[in-house]
Amino acid sequence: MIIEVEGVPVDTRHWIGGRRVSSGRTFANFSPIDEAHLGDIEAGGAAEIDAAVAAARAAFPAWAALTPKERGDILRRVADGIEARVEDLARVETRDNGSLLRSHRRGVMPRVAMNFRYFADFAEQLVHLDREIRGLRERITYDPSGVTAVITPWNAPLMLATWRIGPALAAGNTVVVKPPEWAPLTASLLADIAHEAGLPAGVLNVVQGTGAEAGAPLTRHPGINRLSFTGSVPTAGVVASAAAPNIVPLSFELGGKSPLLVLEDADLDLAVDLAVEQFDNAGQVCLGAFRLIVHSSLASSFLDKLVERAGRLVQGDPRDPSTDVSALVSRAHFDRVSGFVSRALASGARAVLGGGPDTSLGGLYFRPTILVDAEPGSEILTEEVFGPVLTMQTFDTEEQGIAMANDTRFGLAATLVTADAARAERVSSRLCAGTVWINCFFVRDLGAPFGGNGRSGIGREGGTWSFDFYCDVKNTVFGKGL
Repeated sequence: MIIEVEGVPVDTRHWIGGRRVSSGRTFANFSPIDEAHLGDIEAGGAAEIDAAVAAARAAFPAWAALTPKERGDILRRVADGIEARVEDLARVETRDNGSLLRSHRRGVMPRVAMNFRYFADFAEQLVHLDREIRGLRERITYDPSGVTAVITPWNAPLMLATWRIGPALAAGNTVVVKPPEWAPLTASLLADIAHEAGLPAGVLNVVQGTGAEAGAPLTRHPGINRLSFTGSVPTAGVVASAAAPNIVPLSFELGGKSPLLVLEDADLDLAVDLAVEQFDNAGQVCLGAFRLIVHSSLASSFLDKLVERAGRLVQGDPRDPSTDVSALVSRAHFDRVSGFVSRALASGARAVLGGGPDTSLGGLYFRPTILVDAEPGSEILTEEVFGPVLTMQTFDTEEQGIAMANDTRFGLAATLVTADAARAERVSSRLCAGTVWINCFFVRDLGAPFGGNGRSGIGREGGTWSFDFYCDVKNTVFGKGL
């Protein structure tokens, strides 16, 4: 079945073994922008997952046998196809998940292409020099591991999917993707683009559906060899339990409750700029620094400037280039975010900005919100809200600020603002996070490791770290005379 989204035709069937497959069951897909029904999407289950894994396993030997350059040439054509359709992909994903159209055009969809191009190039250069051990030659190689299962979230569905698909395919693996049920459409377009680029049948498979009906049989399937999951901590526990009997290596990128730590010597305008950035994608960003921890000497000036700046953010339709903050992804998620804020206010927190929905827009638009005076240890300070909600706390000493920043079960990222290079080195070394940004935010290098500590995840991906995960790393020792 073909539906038209923002003038772009999208096939709502699964992509399995190089062809479109119907399962005869559907689920409804709605746009966050206005809660309009976009169409009914084919809903996969155990039978479709079995077929997709079988197709991936059948395609694996030939794909793995290609040289990195041969695979890379195809993946670079996929990147070319994505670049040629940036506008289509941007329009469809904006309608599907409510993120800003201008962000998709300028950054997100070009990054999707880069995920293929970068890892295709990287795989060609991924070699270890031979080593010597007691007069013998020792060689370390990266062998394709088999079938990779990729389960992705709705906040940046295509970018986060291809951040895993790119290195998995470049490594010589085949892939089965389960896109998010709240934003599945661009995964279907990716299947078309990959097919047109000459990706062999079965190398990439897309099965749509809910977590319970499609995700569960994929995570427990004995035919997968790697599993990459991006999502919530509770779901990760279910996924890990399902994969455990098959001893499948896991890579988890989970939630966050990251701090923005502002020391007393910080550039105040820079600190405010970085705080305002946290409202990006309506706060639906796992690595966002939603806990503002500000030195008491700056707190009043910082808050005044922040409220003024954040108050100028424009909320509305994400297709309008003037919009800064859009809607939340679904009614269920809107109610979740609203519940967090309502409970915080009932417990004594105070909203100095926002605090509820934008009733003039209706629907799923929750106003950018800044809360102060939250009780230490309360859920608004400890649990991931995943919405446009910032909290502010103050501290008096560097030691206290570090302790407050680290007072979380999560550890995906941290942001530090200071004008002192020595303090930047000292404090950043003590922050418990997979990524620390100093006087900047969201600077990402595909060659650098990315992942979280604590409940923010397992493992690292990016550059060599991706291939350490998606490959079977082999050590071969050559005896005398060889």
